[in-house]
Amino acid sequence: MILIGDKLVPFPEISFISNIEQINSTKANSIVLFVYDEKLLKYVCDNELPSAVIVKSIKDAIYCNNLNVKYIISEKTLASQIQKIADNYMYDSKNLAIIDSNDEFEEIAINEIDGIIYRSLIQ
Repeated sequence: MILIGDKLVPFPEISFISNIEQINSTKANSIVLFVYDEKLLKYVCDNELPSAVIVKSIKDAIYCNNLNVKYIISEKTLASQIQKIADNYMYDSKNLAIIDSNDEFEEIAINEIDGIIYRSLIQ
């Protein structure tokens, strides 16, 4: 299970962006994080940048996987639905559920979701 944002487990540098211009000010080798946006998604794919995308639908998740997003991020209910599809189609992207505390680990593990990301990292 992937744990991003947990105090005990090291995790990669993440840079929240909202437009292409902000990519220039991100640290080298960091993962760019953004809310689903087709223009940004195409840009990070074309430039082979490691990315994490917050999605609101299964359709968005399908596009993200096909455009080489490293992490697909969503609320827990949607993450459970995405995981079933990801397992069936053997997604390369990892599916992360948004959580508020480590008290939610068991629920995520039982639902066999690839991992978690803390809400505090994506706000």
